[in-house]
Amino acid sequence: MILIAGGGIVGLTLALTAHSLGLKVRLFEQVDRPAPLGVGINLQPQAVREMVEMGLGDALDSIGLRIREVAYFSKRGHKIWDEPRGSWAGYNWPQYSVHRGEFQMMLLRAAQMRLPAGSIETGWKATGFSQDGATVQLHLQDRAGNSRTESGTMLIGCDGIHSAIRAQMHPEEGPPVWGGAVLWRGTSRAVPFLTGASMAMAGHEWQKFVTYPISQTDPGTGEAMINWVAELKYEATRQWNKEDYNRPGKLADFLPAFEDWQFHWLDVPALIRKADKVYEFPMVDRDPLPFWTQGRVTLAGDAAHAMYPIGSNGASQGILDARLLGRYLRDQGLSEGALEAYEAERRPVTTRIILANRSNGPDQVMDLVEQRCDGEFGDVTEVLSAQELHDTASSYKQLVGTDIDGLNARPSIL
Repeated sequence: MILIAGGGIVGLTLALTAHSLGLKVRLFEQVDRPAPLGVGINLQPQAVREMVEMGLGDALDSIGLRIREVAYFSKRGHKIWDEPRGSWAGYNWPQYSVHRGEFQMMLLRAAQMRLPAGSIETGWKATGFSQDGATVQLHLQDRAGNSRTESGTMLIGCDGIHSAIRAQMHPEEGPPVWGGAVLWRGTSRAVPFLTGASMAMAGHEWQKFVTYPISQTDPGTGEAMINWVAELKYEATRQWNKEDYNRPGKLADFLPAFEDWQFHWLDVPALIRKADKVYEFPMVDRDPLPFWTQGRVTLAGDAAHAMYPIGSNGASQGILDARLLGRYLRDQGLSEGALEAYEAERRPVTTRIILANRSNGPDQVMDLVEQRCDGEFGDVTEVLSAQELHDTASSYKQLVGTDIDGLNARPSIL
């Protein structure tokens, strides 16, 4: 029996994967009634491939939008660089933008349909674990303070950035690391920009705006649901509420900084004002760990490698965790060796991504433009060479596993 702490995207992907391999699973989620909360995310082709191979391609297509391109702009709205994405770039699979909550609910519905009754329990939060030889005990607590313990052959901590499983393994670690950036996130109904299926990023490290549609365009109104993120960075020593991850945001705290961002392709302040709700998040990650696995317990997703939301890799890397862990459990059985082999493959990769994202990942091209010309130029090649643009994009793709030829040629994980 595999015990899974956490019923988010990674936990549900792992539960579905393990069940497809004939492995028994019990998943525990702290939320009493899961609901489609959150804002937009992107799923890279390597993660979409896994959804397709899990038989969820049509379901994903019904709730997501296939992204055609990514485009980078200076703070003055001048295009620095763009490139096709997903199928338009030559991948065998598309890239999707999707509402995080709707995607999680899609996975939950699939798990409820496929897994035996009682395999998924809500309203129970993981508080820790103990283990003795061939068994693991997962300690759980509900909102009323009632406690219980469940036993299994192994435990996978998929309980997010505030993972209780990780905290027990690494009690000295402390809170997530804040580098000074604050995100204000929202969704607005508006006419899509550029191709109508574009992901756009404007600005630089200290002030950035990221936006992309997460729904099909309504033929009647011509509008779609547009996800957006406004980011301002402060000195890391500044006092900020760094532990409340879903609090309502105030326009007065960030909108004035974007009032003059009215580009020919997008009116940023108008898009922000159309949002029904705005949420504020400190942009945090965690330092890479020296180990994920302790006996018959290991970590996956944000519990293992919380990273900055740069390069659209958070959810995608967690999905790869779940699938690769499934492969090792299939090949080596429910053994400590399977968990160690999984960690040996995944931990070095995700460590490199965490560190690359702290250096702004592929968004570095916007920083270079800001440094060299204050975001103002006529021809970008006067500011950045074609080789610099190419190297920034290709090196990050190699790092995260989205190199086109490499992904298309790679055999299936399972």
